[in-house]
Amino acid sequence: MKLLAVETSTLAGGAALTDGDAIVGEYTLNIRVTHSERVMAAVDRLLADAGWRPSDLDGLAVSIGPGSFTGLRIGISTAKGLGMALGLAIAPVPTLDALAAGLPFASLPVCPVLDARKGEVYASLFRWTDDGFRREWDYLALAPADLARRLTEPVILCGDGAARIESPLARPAPAARRLPSPACVAQLGRAMLAAGKGVAAADLAPLYLRPSEAELRRRRGLPIA
Repeated sequence: MKLLAVETSTLAGGAALTDGDAIVGEYTLNIRVTHSERVMAAVDRLLADAGWRPSDLDGLAVSIGPGSFTGLRIGISTAKGLGMALGLAIAPVPTLDALAAGLPFASLPVCPVLDARKGEVYASLFRWTDDGFRREWDYLALAPADLARRLTEPVILCGDGAARIESPLARPAPAARRLPSPACVAQLGRAMLAAGKGVAAADLAPLYLRPSEAELRRRRGLPIA
């Protein structure tokens, strides 16, 4: 299966191409340039360098959140457009799952943490077993101090919000495994598509844990900037 994956849920983002379980190419960048300016350029560059045409793709995967509202909209819109144009199913991959997948067979639980702004983080807890990893918490939006209080054993923290968790039980992941990886989105996406868990472009939706600022303003009857 030739797969294109897109990751735009945080400041760090990009795309990856995989063929079966082989990573053909991956592009990531962690700078303050909007994903709208770079995600399609990354996709075009990867396809060109791999010598692939869009019609060669068998499926798509995209990180659906939680994460940056703007970033998620860009990534999901990109996946929807490609899915509609190419008639491909899309694997909707939760961002926190993809982060946990970057630390395979960890002996300690893995807690991905993303900066949710407004004094909160997004987080969950995963534990690796011989059969892969399983999620033990719901996807949460909570204050960093509340997350620290939930930790009852040493835990590996990854994600751009990890540094906000002050706990003697926190074990920061290596820098190379701290941020979302398009290749991990592709890895989980391939398994989802193989299991028939892909969705049509029209049914693809983000995973939001709280309403966006625009939605809050709409509910209050305020103008949306």
